[in-house]
Amino acid sequence: MSLDSDIAQIARQEEELRFERFSEADAWALGSLMRQMAVERKLPFVIDIRIGNRPLFYTALPGTTPENPDWVRRKVNTVYRFHKSSYRVGREHQLQRKAFDATRGIDPMEYAPAGGGFPIHLKGTGVIGAVTVSGVPQREDHGFVVEMLCRFLGVEHAMLALGPETD
Repeated sequence: MSLDSDIAQIARQEEELRFERFSEADAWALGSLMRQMAVERKLPFVIDIRIGNRPLFYTALPGTTPENPDWVRRKVNTVYRFHKSSYRVGREHQLQRKAFDATRGIDPMEYAPAGGGFPIHLKGTGVIGAVTVSGVPQREDHGFVVEMLCRFLGVEHAMLALGPETD
C-alpha cells in the first residue's frame, strides 16, 4: 500500500477499534489473548497494556531483548502525545517528509514513530491508554495489535488489515 493508503486505512482502524468501556479485567483478557497468540506464533513480543501511566498487563516472551521495553515506552509516549497509533505518526511524518527530532520539539530517545503502539480510545471520552507491542518489524507489530483488537472487539479483521507495503 502507498503511504496515503496506509494512513487512510490506519485512521479507519483507529476509528473502528474503539471501546465502550475498558477495565482492568478487559486489559487482562486482551493481554492474555495477545500473549496466547504470540506464544502460538512464536513471536518474540513485549506486550504492554496501560491506562495513563498505570500498567495493567505486561509480558516479555522468549526472544525479546532489553531493548524491547524501551521501544514500548517510546511508542506509548508517541500514542499519548499524538492520540494516534505510533505507526500512523511515523507514516504521516514520512509522507510529509518532516523530521521526527528535536527540530520539531521531539526527543527521539523519548518517542518512537514506529509500529506497535495503538490508542485505547473510549467512545465519548477519547484516548485513555495504549496497547503496545515490540519485537518484530514495525508493520508486523502494528498488524498484530490491530488483529488482536479486532478479535477482542468482534470486528472483521479483513476489512481493516493493511495490505503489503509498497513505499
